[in-house]
Amino acid sequence: MTDIQFANGVADFEPTEWDALAGDDPFLSHAFLAGLERTGCVGHHTGWNPAPVALRDAAGRLIGAAPLYLKDHSFGEFVFDWGWAGAAQRGGLPYYPKLVAAVPFSPVTGSRLLIHPEAESGNIRDQLVAGAMELAERYQCGAVQWLFPDPGDQTFLEDAGFMGRRDVQFHWRNRGYADFEEFLADFSSSKRKQARKERRRAGELGFDLRVRHGGEITPAQWAAFFEGYAATTEMRGAPAYLNRAFFEHLGAALGDRVVLMSAERDGEIVASALNLRSDTALFGRYWSAREEHDFLHFELCFYRGIDYAIGHGLERFEGGAQGEHKVKRGFVPTLTGSAHWIRHPGLRDAVADFLERERPGVEGYAEEAAAHLPFKDGAEAGVQEAGE
Repeated sequence: MTDIQFANGVADFEPTEWDALAGDDPFLSHAFLAGLERTGCVGHHTGWNPAPVALRDAAGRLIGAAPLYLKDHSFGEFVFDWGWAGAAQRGGLPYYPKLVAAVPFSPVTGSRLLIHPEAESGNIRDQLVAGAMELAERYQCGAVQWLFPDPGDQTFLEDAGFMGRRDVQFHWRNRGYADFEEFLADFSSSKRKQARKERRRAGELGFDLRVRHGGEITPAQWAAFFEGYAATTEMRGAPAYLNRAFFEHLGAALGDRVVLMSAERDGEIVASALNLRSDTALFGRYWSAREEHDFLHFELCFYRGIDYAIGHGLERFEGGAQGEHKVKRGFVPTLTGSAHWIRHPGLRDAVADFLERERPGVEGYAEEAAAHLPFKDGAEAGVQEAGE
């Protein structure tokens, strides 16, 4: 016997019971998701209203959950459906509010149907999806979306009738390298020289390059990071979704899961790249620059991350969304997924047709990008699947 629970946020759950489902994924952790709620990054007036669905067994143990949000816009998702929403508006059709299963502001692949490792899996996924659809019916949502689910969840959702979509990111894979030079040995000669030149030019800028984990970052350093983060995001025309309080909370709550690569002058942070890590992967997330310098972004966001992943025996380094410039630095085109349901039958049929026509183009783009990888023949496979 199981019981569905509709909660007001991840903060409603005990950290230990939620984290038993989340495993080592820092983005699904209670600290990350409840931290967004407690620091006001999601919730009232943000358009991201937490509405997680959970499943408890007869003993009251949490055995399943889905991180869901009721939304009245499509900002901060990285799976772009503005065209669908616009078509709905022009046709006078319902689209918002919509129900989204995601990690807010984070295009990282992971479980969206969380299951306790000791639970008998049975039909937990079915019940969580049924709970999500019940919630969508309650609020008359025009759409339900599962963003960046892992391959297992993606397959399950498509088999359950959700429309599958694909996109492309660029991820670095560790082939058991002893150090960065061994990684570069897989490059063609010209690409190897280019990477060394970029690292040399970054070193010639004269900054002190540091790596710190969350517990080592001071409030003053978080203030410097946040200043550069806000300036960088606003310069690109996007709002700074996250606030300084959230970053400080993250450093304190996740400790060694938080990895800050920084360039400093006289002890002051000038630019930095904030990463999170699991037991097997490093995730590049937020760039902060108080000054602009050639080659510094490449060094802090890419090369230092690869150094770190090799040194800590991590299997992969996900450099974030988009960015074809990552290809020639050894990041492989990687297919990500999402799954969609739309209430209105006419709009649903139109989107299904669009997705059928879109997919060959996405896969073709990934194959074309793979043709420009810097590796010597036979040194690296082509397009890969996120989360595998």
